[in-house]
Amino acid sequence: MPLKKTPTNPKDTGSAFAEARQEQERREKTYRERALKLFPWICARCGREFSGKKLRELTVHHKDHDHDNNPPDGSNWELLCLYCHENEHSRGLEAEWYDGPTPGEGQKPFSTHKPFAGLDRLLKGKE
Repeated sequence: MPLKKTPTNPKDTGSAFAEARQEQERREKTYRERALKLFPWICARCGREFSGKKLRELTVHHKDHDHDNNPPDGSNWELLCLYCHENEHSRGLEAEWYDGPTPGEGQKPFSTHKPFAGLDRLLKGKE
């Protein structure tokens, strides 16, 4: 599918966003319907079962996070409830957040006193 040109008129950006959202919803609907036919209506993480009106709380998660990777066998999907799906995506954000150095990393110890230095020699003499 060819990419559309970005509108130059600011008034057209609203319609461009609306079109993009509609396209995303159309894609989601097709792979969601396929996933619901392939898999049992159970969250793959917490094991909660869904049916009736609650089925809308069951979402399709792309294991590789690529929403364009939709193989017909569903090997890139798993059904997750809203809560587990949110948790799955927030885990990646938290990992990025905490990816920096840990506090105190690379610092020298504050104290040079070693209270158990030579203890092994003292204990050997008591045997």
